[in-house]
Amino acid sequence: MLRDKTINSSQEHISIKRRTTKSHPLYYLLPHLIIFAIFFLVPLIFGIYISFTKWDLVRAPEFVGWQNFKTLLFSNSIFHDQLTSGLWHTILFVLIAVPFCVLVPLLLAVALNTKPFLGKFFQGLFYLPSLFSISAVVIVWSLIFNTNYGPLNTVFHLKQVWTGTQPWAWITIVILTVWWTIGGNMIIYQAALNGIPQDYYEAADIDGASAWQKFIHITLPSIKGQLLYTLVTTTIAQFNIYGQPLMLTNGGPNGSTSVLMMNIQQNAFGSGQSLAGLSSAMAVILGICIMVVSMVQLYLLRNKD
Repeated sequence: MLRDKTINSSQEHISIKRRTTKSHPLYYLLPHLIIFAIFFLVPLIFGIYISFTKWDLVRAPEFVGWQNFKTLLFSNSIFHDQLTSGLWHTILFVLIAVPFCVLVPLLLAVALNTKPFLGKFFQGLFYLPSLFSISAVVIVWSLIFNTNYGPLNTVFHLKQVWTGTQPWAWITIVILTVWWTIGGNMIIYQAALNGIPQDYYEAADIDGASAWQKFIHITLPSIKGQLLYTLVTTTIAQFNIYGQPLMLTNGGPNGSTSVLMMNIQQNAFGSGQSLAGLSSAMAVILGICIMVVSMVQLYLLRNKD
């Protein structure tokens, strides 16, 4: 009898220990889930709710249904113009910047993968800008592009107004952005390149393949997963452009670099009376555009040989 009780007690202890052990992964995930909920999930849900309200950040939100979206999409108001022009400028920047933000790091990673002299030094040098804040980056490049005493105009004896004329305003913003973001994608590509078996390249050498043929038929197919990841994440990041045109060109010249995020901030916090509900509706529309573009990219690239 005593032996049976001892056996039952041991079995219960083992069962409890197993249940406790199985619950351990949740304990590790819990801090991340809490932070994710507080800083992402809750603001996301609240922002979507606010897009259906009229709110000035002071009084309680007043539910107005789809009125904000109708104003933005179908009316002849200034807010409709802000949405269309801001979204167009954002898309224009994405179309120009994303190819450079993907291809330039790839070329640098391929070059560094050949183990050149001082390769580690240049790897750190290329990655360093990604550690800077956008304000520091803009200050540096605004001095470089300064019309009167900037080193670019001084060295080449130019009088070019870089940030005050088009298309140079967009060119300066793209150069700044590529320089600032080049490090992250480069590191991802380097890790992917290191995982390619060298047997592939040795077989290609035996067949007499050129460097370009090896790059097209071996390197690119071997890192297509990383290319897809960087393409989607880079596109999402560039759709959220804000600091570069705000601090470098202030939306100029003549509002030609005024992106949608600048209009969202201006309506929510920059005007005399906050239009937080309208700004939230703009943000929701921008988010939907980002989701659609990302899904199209995933569909096209995953279904392509």
